[in-house]
Amino acid sequence: MSIVPAVPDTRVLAVASHVVSGYVGNKIAVFVLQSLGCDVAALNTVQFSNHTGYKQWKGTRVSAQEIMDLWDGLKQSYLDDFDVMLSGYIPGAEAVDAVGKIGRELKDKSKDTPGKFFWALDPVMGDNGKIYVSPEVVPAYKRLIHDADLILPNQFEAELLSEVKINDMDSLRKAIQVLHDKYRVPHVVITSVNLEAPDHPPSHLAVVGSTMTSTGQARFFKIVFPSIDCYFSGTGDMFGALMVIRMREAVFNADERLRHTASWLSDDSVSATELPLARAAEKVLGSMHEVLSKTCEGMKRVVERTTGDMKVEDRDNETKVHLVKSKAAELQLVRNLDCLRTPATQYHAKAI
Repeated sequence: MSIVPAVPDTRVLAVASHVVSGYVGNKIAVFVLQSLGCDVAALNTVQFSNHTGYKQWKGTRVSAQEIMDLWDGLKQSYLDDFDVMLSGYIPGAEAVDAVGKIGRELKDKSKDTPGKFFWALDPVMGDNGKIYVSPEVVPAYKRLIHDADLILPNQFEAELLSEVKINDMDSLRKAIQVLHDKYRVPHVVITSVNLEAPDHPPSHLAVVGSTMTSTGQARFFKIVFPSIDCYFSGTGDMFGALMVIRMREAVFNADERLRHTASWLSDDSVSATELPLARAAEKVLGSMHEVLSKTCEGMKRVVERTTGDMKVEDRDNETKVHLVKSKAAELQLVRNLDCLRTPATQYHAKAI
């Protein structure tokens, strides 16, 4: 049985890390995007044996010059006709600037055709109060995000960009409004929000998003979903790839005029919960929950299979146990395509 793609013909430039084994960065993005019908060009910013959560790896980072060389190679062969750009982990401030140049070139190329090109940017800088990139990367992203159509920071990254300490829903709303006001970012989705609220039990997380109005006012929505008591890698990369597809799908399912509107900015009459951004996030979280649940269910089997191949004396070695658990935490995507293609929409947006 043939699968009808979720979106019309779509060419995506995916800029992110690459690992030989496992699923993070472009290893996730390319698979997810292609599985849902997109043609993807992967510009890899690192080439590692495995992701850094293992605490040991081999490989190299790509320089800003190499990024631009690859981009120039695409242009000289007329391979730069992209509808969407998704940018993730970028190693270093100079490389961030290089990716920004690519994004601006693509936007400028389509400036006479509003809505033709859309840039989704995940400003990968840190999490849980810790920066895991060089300090110079933060101001580099601040120079960059005003050119993006959609940004996907986690709670900590939203604090870094907005310079607003987020400790409750009021400060979270303030941070999003700053991103709209100061940087003119049309669409903002903050992932992994963990704040106390009456509709937010301790065992749950939330995604909070907004599409600004024509006057720059935020239209806030919130989606609460249960957290899964397992460690995973690559969840942000999966979220970003799915958001690209589901946002484009929602736009093409809306009033035809929207797809020809700059940044796919909905009319001011559209409420927060009816925004394509909210509709997309609902579907994304459906897929995410299904894939993460199945990954968690399979972790024990992966651990048992891997430890069965280990020497007996290695099974109590702290370092080797961590490596086994890291392998078990890799997202189980390949055998769960239905979760990506036809998710159940279990979690719904509410206006805040």
